[in-house]
Amino acid sequence: MLRKLRKYTQAGTALLKQNGHTLQLSTVNCQLSTVKCQLTKMKTLLPDFEATRQFGIALGRSLPPGTVILLQGDLGAGKTTLVQGIAAGLGISESVESPTFTLINEYFAGRIPLYHLDLYRLEPEEAEALHLESYWDGLERDLGIVAIEWPERLLYKPENYLQISLSYLDSGRQIEVMGTGDLSDWEWEN
Repeated sequence: MLRKLRKYTQAGTALLKQNGHTLQLSTVNCQLSTVKCQLTKMKTLLPDFEATRQFGIALGRSLPPGTVILLQGDLGAGKTTLVQGIAAGLGISESVESPTFTLINEYFAGRIPLYHLDLYRLEPEEAEALHLESYWDGLERDLGIVAIEWPERLLYKPENYLQISLSYLDSGRQIEVMGTGDLSDWEWEN
């Protein structure tokens, strides 16, 4: 979807309508010495639980294998609800629960695997000791979608990821999606 939306703006911000929701899209290009990056940011309002779930379903239908999603938001902001929607979009019918105590839940019954990680109870050094890169480097596990709650516990981030931030508003939840690296150019099938 971001590729489709980006064709409407070369720089700056655009407001567009998508399935009854207003989306705000911003594209930022930067070059620092030899490091190049493109950040594409989208903002929308999700008025209720079902809208959050539907957004997740759209993500699950369109994200490619190897996608890492860094989920940010307060307790109860809707991170797990979003992951439940992603699972449904992948065709996973089993119950998806927050891995708060198990740390990692793996689901293999969809079009690609879903790895759901919750780092809330870990210190950054403990998260590093888990060698979580094995979930996104494709060497030890099949590539799938890796959804990480509380990613600020990571000492390092993967090169390519979607950062999804959920926050409360009086009228529902605001969701901000920012893609980096290869994921600044993904398409959302809705």
